[in-house]
Amino acid sequence: MKLLLLLGLVALAQCLGPRVPLRRGKSLRQVLKEHGLLERYLKHHHAGVSAEPLHNYLDNEYFGTIFIGTPPQEFTVIFDTGSSNLWVPSVYCSSLACSNHNRFNPADSSTFVSTNETVSIAYGTGSMTGVLGYDTVTVAAIDVVNQIFGLAEKEPGDFFYYSPFDGILGLAFPSISSSGATPVFDNMMSEGLVAKDLFSVYLSRDGKTGSFVLFGGIDPSYTTKGISWIPLSAETYWQITMDRYVSIGGEPVACFFGCQAIVDTGTSLLAVPNRALSNILGTLGASSNGEISCSAVNTLPDVVFQINGKAFSVPPRAYVIEMDGYCILGFQGMNVPTESGELWILGDVFIREYYVIFDRANNAVGLSRLP
Repeated sequence: MKLLLLLGLVALAQCLGPRVPLRRGKSLRQVLKEHGLLERYLKHHHAGVSAEPLHNYLDNEYFGTIFIGTPPQEFTVIFDTGSSNLWVPSVYCSSLACSNHNRFNPADSSTFVSTNETVSIAYGTGSMTGVLGYDTVTVAAIDVVNQIFGLAEKEPGDFFYYSPFDGILGLAFPSISSSGATPVFDNMMSEGLVAKDLFSVYLSRDGKTGSFVLFGGIDPSYTTKGISWIPLSAETYWQITMDRYVSIGGEPVACFFGCQAIVDTGTSLLAVPNRALSNILGTLGASSNGEISCSAVNTLPDVVFQINGKAFSVPPRAYVIEMDGYCILGFQGMNVPTESGELWILGDVFIREYYVIFDRANNAVGLSRLP
């Protein structure tokens, strides 16, 4: 019986679709600290309570492996639902950030096609400029032929130098793609390379292994508590509408008139409007820079988000980050106003509590509570 069950589970896993195993590496915070640069970096970027960008890889990174070219050249990338472009460092890059990462060499690929088009992408904690080219990109054993991607020629500053990944693979919508480059998953769909026009993400907690991005399928072993489907409010980022209110201990603390939220695997923390951040820190008894007594963690309440008529809670085990004997809340401040309300970013702190399905066929996000 056990053998039949095991064989059945193996067959099921093979039918679900190709998946990319994600590994959680040493955080940028740890790397910067090891090099004696953390204090300078935090001071320069005003971490904690001031305006923060859409992409923050400072605290936690989940990344996987892809291949580009013929024969394949290997790269480690962030699978980022908060952006839409694929790019990697190239041999044309003279920036310090490219010197310690894998660099794509077009001369070594028999399938590379060059262009005269340029690409420039600004993330809040880094940027790149380069040229666009076409080649075969292999993701989770899926070969995407003639995929357009960026070959970085410049990566200013030292952020990407200390990042434990080479590049970024964006999984958001074509409407926000720089230079109009077609995203990888759009080509997967148009070429019929996935069984369903969706992908799903599982991010493990507490440094455990097993994180993955599953292309074209939903793993039912992660949806035993059911799936709550939330329609998108914009086909740009994976943007949804949050109902009022966000509450702590049953008391409303933010999002008093409703707000917009992005479900973003490329943001480590929960990014919230600055005014909301002040309320949250005060309600939870944290200092203005987010520090809190580690002894108080066990008594903290859940932070509850109302989305599409349902409550989605984030417990203190998720939003409190312990580092070197002190604790800090996993919230960051920002101000990005939208036409339809203030904007929040539900990053990895939120996503680790749910199996998330990104459904392009129905323009919806599915959330299933994890044990």
